[in-house]
Amino acid sequence: MSSEHTALRHEDYTIACICPMGVEQAPVEAMLDEFHPDLPSKRNQNSYTLGRIGVHNVVIAILPGIGLSSAAAVAMQLLNDFPAIQLSLLVGIGGGLPDLEHGVDIRLGDVVVGKPSGTFGGVVEFACCQDVGRIRYERVGRLQRPSDVLLAAVTRMEARARRGKNRIPKHLADMLEKYPKMREGNYTHQDAEDDQLFRAEHDHRGGTDCRACDPAQIVPREPRVDSAPVVHYGTIGSSNVVVKDGRVRDQLRNDLDLQCVEMEAAGVLHVFPGLVVRGICDYADSHKNKRWQPYAAAAAAAYMKELVSMIPVSDTKSFLSLR
Repeated sequence: MSSEHTALRHEDYTIACICPMGVEQAPVEAMLDEFHPDLPSKRNQNSYTLGRIGVHNVVIAILPGIGLSSAAAVAMQLLNDFPAIQLSLLVGIGGGLPDLEHGVDIRLGDVVVGKPSGTFGGVVEFACCQDVGRIRYERVGRLQRPSDVLLAAVTRMEARARRGKNRIPKHLADMLEKYPKMREGNYTHQDAEDDQLFRAEHDHRGGTDCRACDPAQIVPREPRVDSAPVVHYGTIGSSNVVVKDGRVRDQLRNDLDLQCVEMEAAGVLHVFPGLVVRGICDYADSHKNKRWQPYAAAAAAAYMKELVSMIPVSDTKSFLSLR
């Protein structure tokens, strides 16, 4: 994409936003305050969109496919092409792991942010293993935690939310006003009745929706008075494993204390640290469908914009790049 902005150098970009192509790419690009002309890539392996958010020059790197290896390859080439990158955010969609018994009321369209807790750096790579006749899930290796600059911005975001100063809905509204065609792509909040959390043991009964499923198996939840995305902070699980079973979902939640699962972050975090932001598009069970994906992607992108806008420009010039 181009604009009338004078082309910058590769070295002028200090923040990277990494997202999958397609439904997640569009809202991330829509959050840019301005677009910059393309710059030549040394090996033409990655696809980039360049622009500005607030005072920061941002490079958006597009993942061509799902999976950890694809994400790692993009991350390595990104650092070769943009050597001054100092902060990175991984923005996209994921499956939510609600835990109503312990007050974790994650719903479709909410946002989960990977925040360090205990020995976890915000994201944990997991694998399936056999243990005395039962399958369990365990942590694999250790992933890098987000930079202190990003975590400080997260803390400011949390404080702002407690004061009722949540600007994520404004960023979503601005996106639709600027790009009204995105309404046709379901980048608006979906109906609450289409947000159904079934009991873990109730499998999907076929079809593209849940009309054939047993409504008695829907977990009762209090309706929300506000449709704005709620932001949750906790541990995100990353793996090449596609989780689409409620029983597996709950076991992962219980074994590793996860709030979300996805399939790219660990690949990037093996290369350099970053903050993972995921919009919740399903409940990682057999009832998953694509209806909520666009809005969930937009909610994550709106969180990213708000976070980046809160980072002082001095915080991207006071320490070494990720290389």
